[in-house]
Amino acid sequence: MNSDHFRKLERMYLQANVNTKIFDTTTADISYGKAEIGLMIEKKYFHALGAIHGAVYFKLLDDAAFFAVNSLIEDVFALTTSFNLNLIRPASSGLLNAVGEIRYQSKNLFVAESRLFNEQGKEIAFGTGNFTKSRIALSEKIGYQ
Repeated sequence: MNSDHFRKLERMYLQANVNTKIFDTTTADISYGKAEIGLMIEKKYFHALGAIHGAVYFKLLDDAAFFAVNSLIEDVFALTTSFNLNLIRPASSGLLNAVGEIRYQSKNLFVAESRLFNEQGKEIAFGTGNFTKSRIALSEKIGYQ
């Protein structure tokens, strides 16, 4: 697999509006069948109890699993069709790291799992998602450059 593909996916991810305007401390490291997404916790992600909102857990876990899948697909964009999220413990400071890996693949169905760790390396959440190929070409038009 071409490492240029992984770098293009990383740039596409990091340049997306959601990551430049909201989650502006995001990092990405994509390789064959695996993706790591990092985020420094900021108070803007907190719910009323002073820990990060579940939506942030979801975003990181889905993104890691999604890009693990898209690392295997060089022609079109993948799509999440379902994602199951399991929260284990809260997080309120430090760096979060989500690691996504492929569990199963067929012609058009991919299953990936991801695990979210706090700065001390403790697992704080995990998830499993189903993904499929779209008809949207990976191109500069969507930031794949």
